Amino acid sequence: MKVLKTVDEVKKLSNQWKKEGKTVGLVPTMGYLHEGHMSLIERCRKENDKVIVSIFVNPAQFGENEDLDAYPKDFEKDKALCEKAGADLIFNPDTSEMYSNPRTYVNIDGLSDYLCGKSRPIHFRGVCTVVSKLFIITKPDNAYFGQKDAQQLAIIKKMVKDLNFDVNIVGCPIVREEDGLATSSRNVYLNAKERKAALCLSKAITAGKLLANSETDADKVKNEMIKIIEAEPLAKIDYVEIVDNETMQPVSEIKDNTLAAMAVYIGKARLLDNFIKEGKN
Repeated sequence: MKVLKTVDEVKKLSNQWKKEGKTVGLVPTMGYLHEGHMSLIERCRKENDKVIVSIFVNPAQFGENEDLDAYPKDFEKDKALCEKAGADLIFNPDTSEMYSNPRTYVNIDGLSDYLCGKSRPIHFRGVCTVVSKLFIITKPDNAYFGQKDAQQLAIIKKMVKDLNFDVNIVGCPIVREEDGLATSSRNVYLNAKERKAALCLSKAITAGKLLANSETDADKVKNEMIKIIEAEPLAKIDYVEIVDNETMQPVSEIKDNTLAAMAVYIGKARLLDNFIKEGKN
């Protein structure tokens, strides 16, 4: 496994693989890898000849008073996990390598105005810009993203379609810890009491998913989920919303491809979780 830090080196290697007829898969991350990331890398390994994992804490997607400086890092651990999962290359650039006096950004209107985009106004502009750059640098055939960041996944799919990127976007299921909490790099912020309190998210997801099997009124499902979270004193709701999974617009009726999504603060950790009401095949 190689570790490269410059754009030119990665472009050269990716071009070489392409000339050899190899398929290339990309797993973009901000590091501090967990089981959710591992599931993405392992799937990428199964479906591609070459696997690139990018590890870059992207400052462009953090707003003022967010946790950029405190965001957890452990590159040596990340490196060992990538090697174990079968990565061929880690792209680990410095900020100056990715952003040299930037004046160009990629933004998706509409989809980025709600949910996380409403409380984090520049977040998805930063995500789209860095992901676009990673696609251009690594030239992947397939790129892998977790369903936990459902709005991000929808926005990236829209970006790829609108900008004609020649890459297939693969959404992968949420990975949960044994007690049901969705894996996240930010779980490290939780102390023991907060860690227990954070289970209100997965409890609300379980209850909402069960109710959505028989109930089509979105407000009834949403209110049940809110009730469970508000019963936890340490929880502070950023949002709980039920929207169309492609447009991110609120819906009044739950049907196929409806997304129930939430962002909840437990202490200083802002945690995400969601479920999708899927149709029967």
